[in-house]
Parts: sequence; structure tokens; C-alpha cells
Amino acid sequence: DLMTVNQQAGLQPVHVDSDLYELIQIGKNYSLSSKLALNITIGPLVKLWKIGFTDASIPDQKEIKERLKLIDPTDIELDADKRTIFLTKKGMEIDLGALAKGYFADKLKKFFQHEGVQSGLVDLGGNVLTIGENPKYEDGYWRVGIQKPSPVRGDLIGAVLVKDKSVVTSGIYERSLKVDGKKYHHIFDSTTGYPIENDLASVTIISDESIDGEIWTTLLFMFSPTLAIQYIDTIPGIEALVITKDNDVHMTHGITPYVVLF
Repeated sequence: DLMTVNQQAGLQPVHVDSDLYELIQIGKNYSLSSKLALNITIGPLVKLWKIGFTDASIPDQKEIKERLKLIDPTDIELDADKRTIFLTKKGMEIDLGALAKGYFADKLKKFFQHEGVQSGLVDLGGNVLTIGENPKYEDGYWRVGIQKPSPVRGDLIGAVLVKDKSVVTSGIYERSLKVDGKKYHHIFDSTTGYPIENDLASVTIISDESIDGEIWTTLLFMFSPTLAIQYIDTIPGIEALVITKDNDVHMTHGITPYVVLF
């Protein structure tokens, strides 16, 4: 369905199922309210840079400028009655990479609980959602590892102890492009067309719902490490742990007692 929506950009609206409609609606709302810190129309820019693929390269400034015209979420037209999505400009493309795993992790958890599951783990890679208590530990906490900002899988900086919570991590180390000694990652600034530049290497969000984790791990990349923590400290039900490029760890007050650093 999503591929069809993208293929019909500038041509005609596409009728989609209720899950995809809801997900795109959520994505559009956050894209607008976050002033593009999260942007589901980023697809043309992602395809231009191709970071994470063998043919990745730094695009020409003119190409970037052209793509910036296609990444405006106000150009997504939603019709709730007909349940259709229309991308008004040819070449537009929705990319749900910043939301989809969290959305479906929450759906899976609800499904499992409806089926009577009282204890379990949903792991979608960088996105872990716990159900109930961990039967293997007396304290009932699940231990979710926090990856060091390095491409070596399983190289952990520590673990967070949670019950019935979501732990989502997003980092700049998973996919990158190195040119003339400079690294470019896959998290883009919608205003410049280039990867975001700051001191953050990874953001972990602990929340009740996984989609909130997905949203905030993306939004916080627009902040400095200190401001990111200060901001999340004011939001009830959301906790954060951020790691800088120098491997310094910052965390919100509420999660500090539940984090074990190795």
C-alpha cells in the first residue's frame, strides 16, 4: 500500500487500510508539530544520499535543493471519509522508518496480551517492548542492553531495568558514509538536506508505548545532549538516556536508579 501511495505521488489519491492510514496520520501530525524534526516525507532525500548502501555518495548541492522541495508534509492530503492518501507533488515519497517499528510493536503487544500472554518480549531490532514481569529474575525486571555507539553488535555500555515498558534506541553508528575522513549518518536535517550535526551519537527512550519511543528518539537529535535531557525531564511518562560522540552518558532523573553502566 505504501509503495502504491509513493508511486501515485502527483497522480491520484490511494485507498489504504486503516493501520497505514492511522500511521501516516500520526506521522504527518508529528512532522508538522515538531517543525520537521521528524519528517515522514524525507524519502526523496534518503534515496538521494543512499546511506547504508554500497553506492552511497555525497549528492550535488543542486540535487539536494531539488529534493528539499519534495519533503514538505503539508503536501500530504488525507481524506478520512474515503481513507485515502494523496501526495500532491510527483517525486514525493513517504518514509515511515522513524515510526513503523514502534507502531507495530504496540500492536503486537496488544495482540499477545489479548491472547493471554502475561510475560514476554517483543524485539524488533533497536526497539524492545516488554510485557509484564521477567520470570527469570526475582525482582521481575527485564534487562535491556544499551548499545555502545559503535557498529560492533553486542558491545554494550550498560543496561536498563524495565517492567511493561518500551526501550527504543536510535543512533548514528548503524548506517554511515565516510568521505575524506568525515562521517555522514542517516538522520537528516529537513532544512539543510544534510545529516544533522551535533554531539549526539545515540538516544534511548523508555516509555509505556513504543511509538512514543520512536518519535522521541528522532526528535531529540535536534537538541544538544544537555538540552535533550532537560527537555525530556519535563515530560511525564518519558525517560531518556543519551550518549555523546565522546561516549559520555546523560540520563533523566527518573531512569537513573534503573540503569546499570558496565
